[in-house]
Amino acid sequence: MCPQIRLKTPLKERPGNGRALRARVRRISGVLEEVLGVPVQSGKPPPSMDMLIATVLSQNTNDRNSHRAYVALRQRHPTWHSVAEAPVRSLAATIRSGGMANQKAARIKGILRTIYSVYGRYDLSALQKRSNEEIIDELTRMKGVGTKTAACVLVFALGRDVFPVDTHVYRLCERLGLTLNSRSPDDTFEQMKPLIPAGKGYSFHTNLIRFGRKVCHARRPACGLCPLYDDCVYDGKERGTARSLKTSKADHSFMLLDEISP
Repeated sequence: MCPQIRLKTPLKERPGNGRALRARVRRISGVLEEVLGVPVQSGKPPPSMDMLIATVLSQNTNDRNSHRAYVALRQRHPTWHSVAEAPVRSLAATIRSGGMANQKAARIKGILRTIYSVYGRYDLSALQKRSNEEIIDELTRMKGVGTKTAACVLVFALGRDVFPVDTHVYRLCERLGLTLNSRSPDDTFEQMKPLIPAGKGYSFHTNLIRFGRKVCHARRPACGLCPLYDDCVYDGKERGTARSLKTSKADHSFMLLDEISP
């Protein structure tokens, strides 16, 4: 569960909608790119099917644990047909390192059954010709696939200019005053849609996650290193601290969904 977010600035004094808020997002995105670099996606994205299952495995755990689970899954079951045919108990044992193994194993098998029943094969290439909204609607009909998971398929597999929102990005958007009264990551996803600068969905998503890992931690944010200190509306931030973050633009944290190979 995302930690409770406390806001220090009254809503009436926070940035409003429209042009000013879009400019605020653009500026914050630019600061993060200046400090953390401009993320570059792989030239050959993985199949949507691979990305969907990898994202399901990433739910409620960290990147390294879910990556181990994904690698173990593909080594044990080189084809999605093999995964679909595996008993839930065996599949759960294979992906144990990713956490919530029993639940994820059952979800993955259910997702594969749905995909096969709709497309006649374990393949999502038919999605490439559809709009973002159609793809999200199609994928989120499957049990265990939420808006964030569908958005990750759009960005990391299909190269769409979309801004996925997980619990971490949700927290940071609130702390930076980019959303109002958001109650969930899905709500933040909808609020942020018209605000993301063209072509910056992947960059802003990735750099917010890196920023959260390096500086704006959930429980004890390193406010003394924050390049966005003056933008922060979180009432738990430290006072009177220096704001200087020294980092190499090549010093990028491991990001699971960038590591899924075609």
